[in-house]
Amino acid sequence: MTSIPSTPRIPCSDADSPARKADLRKQLLTARRAIDGAARAAWDRAIGDQVLAWWKAEQPAALGVYWPLRDEPDLHPAYAELARLGARLLLPVVVLKDAALEFAEWLPGEAMVKDQMGVAVPADLRLQAAYPPALLVPCLGFNADGYRLGYGGGFYDRTLARHTPRPQTLGIAYQCLQVPFGADVHDVALDRIITEV
Repeated sequence: MTSIPSTPRIPCSDADSPARKADLRKQLLTARRAIDGAARAAWDRAIGDQVLAWWKAEQPAALGVYWPLRDEPDLHPAYAELARLGARLLLPVVVLKDAALEFAEWLPGEAMVKDQMGVAVPADLRLQAAYPPALLVPCLGFNADGYRLGYGGGFYDRTLARHTPRPQTLGIAYQCLQVPFGADVHDVALDRIITEV
């Protein structure tokens, strides 16, 4: 687990233009897709073990988790163990395209459906009024200053900008996807990045 030092925002340069970030996203998606299945499974277990150790130490009242998309680390075994230990798990839900995420209570194993964005959500959608005090945030890529590169929708940035107190954020990523890039004005650095190492 990597703790992110408190550093000033690195301004987005011409080299980090939207076109460059779009190219970087394509490169990172290709690299993530190419990870060997056995390595991916081992890395997912290692990430899951770190998430479990963090949860046991912190014991947040609720934890926002994610349903893996596009070869993101699959932490379902860790989620099942968290639920067994009594963790209250919430999944993000896109309610409006240009809005912050909402969160729905979720129990591993319950029936799921796909929302309008193609993301799995509980069939019995139990949206919560309160945001979770801690979030696992999937990262397509990340930099040394704790900024994440996602798919470009801005959902997590809007979510983190909206809420006070801000939830504790743990980025989830494979170490090989750490890349240098500048942060945009709306980007929000994560508190920690958890990788397989």
